[in-house]
Amino acid sequence: MLDTPQSPTVSTTSPTEGRLGSVSIDAYLGELNRLGRNTLAVDRHGACLSLASAADWTVERALHVTGAGGRLLFVGNGGSAAIASHMAIDFSKNGGMRSLAFNDGAALTCLSNDLGYEHVFSAQIEMHGQPGDLLMAISSSGQSPSVLNAVTAARRLGMEIVTFSGFKPGNPLRNLGDLNYFVDSDRYGFVEICHLTLIHALLDQVCSREQRPAC
Repeated sequence: MLDTPQSPTVSTTSPTEGRLGSVSIDAYLGELNRLGRNTLAVDRHGACLSLASAADWTVERALHVTGAGGRLLFVGNGGSAAIASHMAIDFSKNGGMRSLAFNDGAALTCLSNDLGYEHVFSAQIEMHGQPGDLLMAISSSGQSPSVLNAVTAARRLGMEIVTFSGFKPGNPLRNLGDLNYFVDSDRYGFVEICHLTLIHALLDQVCSREQRPAC
């Protein structure tokens, strides 16, 4: 995604120094770098795009949507929920773009109790979403029912959709967005960190175009 300096050599003066389990820090960071640079992007018709072209499209649509009075809506579970909340506030504060993540505790527990957890995001999108909003749907596996239902609700309301997934290339979420980013790894840590890095890079492009300080 973004160019990074070459990782420094880790000292091996002890058997465990500089290692995470049986994987060296250099190897771990190297794999993250490889996965990030090789993130795949396809449009809603399955046509492959370069990562640069996909990023340009996402940034342009986000600016268009928020410039026309719409909002960016973020959904995700677990680590992806943390990414959703993190990026919603960053896009709002640093990007000057109205953004929202549906992670309020009372709303989640109420809706999951009354409607089932698979509807915790779709119900909120139906309550608060509007045609012309842009949904950012994040799921490492691409198989979370709550996220898939959110996409269905957003499509029904006439929103544009960008998805971020990983694990299996044929996961269902990857076929549902107007633009779909896919990290080719089956490890949560790698997929989640690549998703967060990618969305941060998109925000920094927004800030650059709007002449705002990068964050």
